[in-house]
Amino acid sequence: MNATSIRRAASFAAFGILCALAPPVLAQKAVIVVRHAEKVDESTDPLLSAAGTARAESLARTLKSLDIKGVYVTQFQRTALTAAPLAKALGLTVTVVKAEAPPELVERMTREHPRDVVLAVGHSNTVPMILSALGHAEIVKLGSDEFDSLFVVVPQSSGPPTVLRLRY
Repeated sequence: MNATSIRRAASFAAFGILCALAPPVLAQKAVIVVRHAEKVDESTDPLLSAAGTARAESLARTLKSLDIKGVYVTQFQRTALTAAPLAKALGLTVTVVKAEAPPELVERMTREHPRDVVLAVGHSNTVPMILSALGHAEIVKLGSDEFDSLFVVVPQSSGPPTVLRLRY
């Protein structure tokens, strides 16, 4: 087993423990938030690069055993392409939401999947807003070349959620 596999296994063991210890609430078991994978260029709506396609496949392998019931992406194809391998593996239809509206995204996820694990794929500027809308008080910044952060948000019955930042 290589170092990457060991880190991934340890990270998701921690995720499993967090979900098991989370008190029952009227919200998701967990919300997983990621930025889209690497894009081919800086145009308005680019495709994924080869590295981005590989990262999207890695995301699918990483998350496919987590019983995800909902996948949310923005209107840009780079988010849809990031989520596509996982959605296909799980037989899920991807829900498209406006990138500019993280509070509405959180409300919709809560309404449509009140007790499920869901995935939201955003952008370097929307991932922090999604985390904030989920109740995470810490300011999160993503670098322009940072595509490997994976946030696991576990709602609590009172107070802020537990947030775990992993790499994949």
